[in-house]
Amino acid sequence: MGMVNLYIKPKIIAEIGCNHKGSMDIAFELLDLAKQCGADVAKFQKRNSKELLSDKQYNSPHPNPENSYGSTYGEHREFLEFNLDQNIQLMNYCNKIGIEYSTSVWDVTSAKEIVSINPKMIKVPSACNNHFEMLKVLRDEYHGDIHISLGMTTEDEVSQIINFFDKDDILKNRVIIYACTSGYPVPFDQLCLLEIKKLINNFGDKVKSVGFSGHHLGISVDIAAYTLGAKWIERHFTKERTWKGTDHAASLEPAGLSKLIRDLNATHNSLKYKEKDILEIEKPQREKLKWQK
Repeated sequence: MGMVNLYIKPKIIAEIGCNHKGSMDIAFELLDLAKQCGADVAKFQKRNSKELLSDKQYNSPHPNPENSYGSTYGEHREFLEFNLDQNIQLMNYCNKIGIEYSTSVWDVTSAKEIVSINPKMIKVPSACNNHFEMLKVLRDEYHGDIHISLGMTTEDEVSQIINFFDKDDILKNRVIIYACTSGYPVPFDQLCLLEIKKLINNFGDKVKSVGFSGHHLGISVDIAAYTLGAKWIERHFTKERTWKGTDHAASLEPAGLSKLIRDLNATHNSLKYKEKDILEIEKPQREKLKWQK
């Protein structure tokens, strides 16, 4: 019997989100970088700001004006938004370079638009996991995988989400749920990694998989998240953490993402039992060092 690895190799999502600063050129560059780092998936965000925001929210100033790309929050959001044709270009480019394209959708219009181009996976952000009109579009009009973050979500709300998708084997075949703390960045003492174990214990036999979406600093605790059972690891990704915008500070730069993927792959290769009592690598050491009676 060979060495059996009981752990599935983790899938890594580079969450570009809006870190492209509204520029397609930067978006393409970030896709190249994510691919070079070894990420499996590159993910964007899709919003219809007029639908998502109230008139008051749309016309109010950005709460952090130094991060704003417009004179109002609505203008800021519109500046960072890619239209459907641009998302098609991004998906085609992902296919060309060999990385999976995905995006999170924040409203019904965005969900319908992205469903129309049929990517393999669509993400539901923590902010919208209780938007059941939008979830219904993903459940009933789409056939790919639905990845759902569970940050800032009560246990009752999690149960409602699980029950909503619990029909026709959708949960088992298409739904991946993520442990997440919603903050930018999140201190380590509030990451609550044992939520991964709780999701596996409560829903692991019902859903397709469990993941971890981290908004923390550094790359050490992702190893623990994987070892605890998270099969998907999602991290925000940027070229330069000092760029203007709220997400850059909680993002990994290419060097960090490359090291994270290197370390996760090393961890994957390490998580196995010995195939026999004395491995081949140990035999010379045993002969040389083992106490002889």
